[in-house]
Amino acid sequence: MKITIEPSFFNRVYYPYLQDIHRYQIFFGGAGSGKSVFLATRCVLDALQGRNILVARQVARTLRNSCFNEIVKAAERMGLARLFRVSRTDHVITARPNGAQILFAGLDDVEKIKSITPARGALTDVWLEEATECAYRDFKQLDKRLRGQSSHPKRFTLSFNPIDREHWLYREFFGIFPDGGRKAASDRVSILKTTYRDNRFLTPEDGLALERETDPYFYRVYTQGDWGLREGAVFRNWRVEELTDPPGETRYGLDFGFACDPCGLVRVRLDEKHKMVYVLSECREKGLTNAALAQRVLAMAGAAPVICDSAEPKSIAELRLLGVNARPARKGPDSVMHGVQWLQGHTLVVDTRCTGMRAELAGYVWQRDRDGRSLPQPRDRDNHLIDAMRYALENDSQSRRIFTGRKSDLGL
Repeated sequence: MKITIEPSFFNRVYYPYLQDIHRYQIFFGGAGSGKSVFLATRCVLDALQGRNILVARQVARTLRNSCFNEIVKAAERMGLARLFRVSRTDHVITARPNGAQILFAGLDDVEKIKSITPARGALTDVWLEEATECAYRDFKQLDKRLRGQSSHPKRFTLSFNPIDREHWLYREFFGIFPDGGRKAASDRVSILKTTYRDNRFLTPEDGLALERETDPYFYRVYTQGDWGLREGAVFRNWRVEELTDPPGETRYGLDFGFACDPCGLVRVRLDEKHKMVYVLSECREKGLTNAALAQRVLAMAGAAPVICDSAEPKSIAELRLLGVNARPARKGPDSVMHGVQWLQGHTLVVDTRCTGMRAELAGYVWQRDRDGRSLPQPRDRDNHLIDAMRYALENDSQSRRIFTGRKSDLGL
C-alpha cells in the first residue's frame, strides 16, 4: 500500500530512520525528545506495509496509557484512523487493508510473551519502550520471538532514557558509540541520541522546565540525554572517544586471572602535562595458560615493560621465560587507594573498542557499610582492567605520592 507522508510531519532527526532495516535499533536520550511519538508513528506506517509488530514494556498496564494511546493518536493525526480496527479490550490494532497487527504485551507475564503470535504471517518487529526497565533475560526472550518467514527484515527497536552506565543496554550495544556523539551504526546496530532540542513540536515552556532542572543527575539524563553515573561511582572523570594516536607515553599493565576471574591486560598512554590517561587497547579473557597469555602480551606490548600483579611471582617468572618483559608491581600500604586517588586527578579517555574497561569503570563503586554509607575503599569486584591500569601507571603515580585522609578528596 502506497502512502505519502510529508517530511515536515516529522522531526528532521528521525526522518532517515523511517525505513531503517538494522536488526537492532536504539533510540535514546533526554525527556521530551519525541522518540516515542516517532516510533508510534512508524508503527502505524509499518503495519500498513504488512509488518506485524509487538510493542512491549515491563508492566502491561503501563502500555494502555502510553504506547497504545500514542499509536492510536498517530493514526488519527495522519488521517489514517479509518484504515485500522482498534480493540481496546484485547489491545490489538489491526490494519484493515492487509490484516497486519500491532500487539501489546507486558514483561510481567513472560509466559504470555511466548505464546503471542499475529493472526497472519510472522512477527517482524519488536518495540521495547522504556527498555531500561527490562531485564537482560527478558530482552533475549523477546529477541527469540522474531522468527519465521517474512518478506520484511526483522527489527528490534529499543527506546529509553540512559539512566545508568552499568545497565546491560550500555554493555550490549554502546561499544560503537562515542561519548558526545549523536549517532552510530554497525552492520546490525544503529543508535540515535536525541534531546528536547530535536523536538520542534515542544512548547518553549517545556524546554525551559527541562533546563531549569537543578539535580545534576536528572539534568544529565533527562535534559542532556547523557548516560547517568551510578550512585557511589568511584570514577566520574571518564569519557569514550575514537582514539587514533593521542599524545603521551605508552604504559602496559597486567592483572592475572584464570578460571573464575579473567586476566586484564591494558595499553594506556599518559599525557601528564595535560593530566590525561588514554586507554588504547585491552584484553580481558578467562582460561588463558601462561603460554597463551604470553602470546597476548607480546602481541600488544612487544619488548616493552609490562607491570604485573606481584601476587603471582611464579607467573611473572614464567612470562619472563616466554619472552615477556614482565615486572612486578611494587604495591605497598594503601596502594589501591593511592592509585585510585591519582587516577581521579586525571581525565580518563577510553577508546570505543575497549568495551571491557567501559563496563568496569561504570560498575566500579565504593563499598558500603550495613547502613548503606560509602566506605573509603572501592568494591573489589569486576575490576581487572582497572587494576591493570593502576599497575601500568604505578611508577608515574608513586613519583608524586600524596597521602590524605579526607573522604571529600575521594569524592565520598
